[in-house]
Amino acid sequence: MSIQCILSGGQTGVDRAALDFAIAREIAHGGWCPAGRRAADGVLDARYQLMETESSGYRQRTKRNVLDADATLIIYRDGIEGGSLLTRDLATGLGKPLLLCDVYAPAEGLLAAWQDWLLRHPVAILNIAGPSEARNPGIYRQASTLLDFFWSTKA
Repeated sequence: MSIQCILSGGQTGVDRAALDFAIAREIAHGGWCPAGRRAADGVLDARYQLMETESSGYRQRTKRNVLDADATLIIYRDGIEGGSLLTRDLATGLGKPLLLCDVYAPAEGLLAAWQDWLLRHPVAILNIAGPSEARNPGIYRQASTLLDFFWSTKA
């Protein structure tokens, strides 16, 4: 796997799972977060090496993370909405490689899609996005499990 850095916005849920995963696996991480390191559960911990946008809103953060990455992985449950929908639309509009993974899909199918996607797209910097824990309780754990599965399974 050629992924050298994981970007994420730091929001609770998938974003935070991606950053915690990168830290645990000693993969470089970064990305953009709103001014003031704003997140739904307060202020983002300093261990997350994120840069602050000028705005306290989420749109600017989302756009910068898509722009700075080679490709984007969106982990979601059931359907894409809100910031995940914006992320999808930005990546598509910019012609960036995009992989959508519904945690309710069969694991073998997700793994095959992930491996095929990485073979077709050289990805050094990966943006990982998805819904917040508030919108999808339990998505942090599900995203963490999926990322562990992807990285622990040899292509």
